[in-house]
Order: sequence, then structure tokens, then C-alpha cells
Amino acid sequence: MDRLKLKAVLGSHRHVQAVKSGELRSDLFDLDFIEYTPTNTAFKPMVREQAFDVCEMAIVTYLMAKAYGKPLVLLPATMLGRFQHAYALYNPARGTLGPSDLEGKRVGIRSFTTTTGAWIRGILANDYGVDLDSISWVTFEDPHVAEYVDATERAPNDKKILQMLIDGEIDAVLGETSNDARLKPLFPDPTAEAAKWYARCGVVPVNHLVVVTEQLAKLHPDVVADVYDLLKQNKMQAGPAATPDLLPFGIEANRKPLELIVQYAFQQALIPRRYEADELFDATTRGLN
Repeated sequence: MDRLKLKAVLGSHRHVQAVKSGELRSDLFDLDFIEYTPTNTAFKPMVREQAFDVCEMAIVTYLMAKAYGKPLVLLPATMLGRFQHAYALYNPARGTLGPSDLEGKRVGIRSFTTTTGAWIRGILANDYGVDLDSISWVTFEDPHVAEYVDATERAPNDKKILQMLIDGEIDAVLGETSNDARLKPLFPDPTAEAAKWYARCGVVPVNHLVVVTEQLAKLHPDVVADVYDLLKQNKMQAGPAATPDLLPFGIEANRKPLELIVQYAFQQALIPRRYEADELFDATTRGLN
């Protein structure tokens, strides 16, 4: 029997290098890796055309894809997790700005539907009482899910997000970091804020997990389980990169992060209802741990 050849996109993460190099392989299939830089540029073709068999994907993109019936299946394999407080900036030349001061301001973000944006907006709304609807959102890219109606203001094509912040055309940005001395973090001490947030919530903010096509999941559930096992093996081989573990694998390890990002996405009208964590998986992936 011929081995399956699967088209795959995964970022250049330390914990997938053995899989990408072929050092770790399956007896059931071969992975044909296609490089996208940055990795998020692969999300749109995966959502819109199911262009690959296996693909890293931002969790909010997946939630929205599910809401619009896209034939994708989620694996509880985190490729990227990070605390989000450092990814919000403002320009102190125009006065001091803190997280509670954004109401009525113009805030730039790459796309309104980015996962980092959803995490930070959730923190602003739930921890700081910010009325997100009072903010004028300025975006630079379309959502990955074409059916989502984006009502934000679109920046002119020749504009760059950080330059607009430096020039005073927007008051703050979400989803960006910078070493430019003219810019400061919106959260005065992002590391301390993140530590306090984690102590209170006990949640690792997951950004990217992995999806496969529904067709692959239906025809070859054993292959899907093996993809997960391969990724988990590589993660365990690489060892923990941080404490807490920012790369949770398995349903239970991802349950709290998924429940919270679902809550935030629902509050922000990115999805039509609150999904239960188990609903995000199919019969095969629901059993993965």
C-alpha cells in the first residue's frame, strides 16, 4: 500500500524541528512541508480552500471557521502560546496612556480577528472594564474567514501600523512589539501583569494549534491520531521551554485556555455562540491526550 503524502504547514518552532526534518516519522504517511513566512499567511488558504492536509492555525481563526461551517478539525496540539500583555503599545509623546484609557481612542491592529487581539481585548474588557465598542479600530488586513463582516476602519494601503502610532495617527496598537525607544508598553510592566493574570486565571493564552481537513479526519482517523502523536513526541523530546508550559497538548491541558478564548471571542461578536470545549473536536481528536 502506498504511503499517504500529506501537505503540511507548521512554523519554525523548536518543538517541531524533528518532525520537519524527518528525524521523527510515521509508518502511515509522509509530510510534505510547505514554508509560509510568517506562518499566519497560510491560514487564509487553509480556511478558504483547505489548501493543505495539516496546518498550524490561530485558535480564533479556527473558531470563526467553525462558525461558518468550514470543513476543518482541530487537534489539541499547541504550536504557539504566550502571555499577551507585552503585545500592546502606545506613544508617550502624546501623553501617558494605560489600559483603562483606551475608550474613545483610535487603536490599530493588523486584523480585528487576530487571536492576540482577541486575547488582549478580552483582558481589557474583563479585567479593566474597557468598553470595546467605544474604541475606533483601525485595521490593515482582511479577516482569514471571508464571510465575516469587518466593520472596522481600514488604514490606507501605504500605511504601516507602527509608523502610524509614531506619527500620532492612532493612539495605541495591539498585537505588536517594538524596540523603538519612542514607544512604550500599554501595560506598564507587562511581565508582572502577565504573572498576576496567570496567578488569578490559571490559563496559558494559546495562540496557534493545529487543524486537519475534515476529509482526512473522516477517511483516515488513524492518520490524524498519528499526526498528533508525532507532534507530541517531538514536543516531549524538545523538553519544556518555559514554566508554566506554554505549549499544552491534549484536551484537558487545553480545556481552560479554550473555554476562555471562546468566551472572549463570543463577547467580541467574532462567533455566534459559546462553544463547549469538546465541541471543537471530532470523534477522533476528542480522545487525544
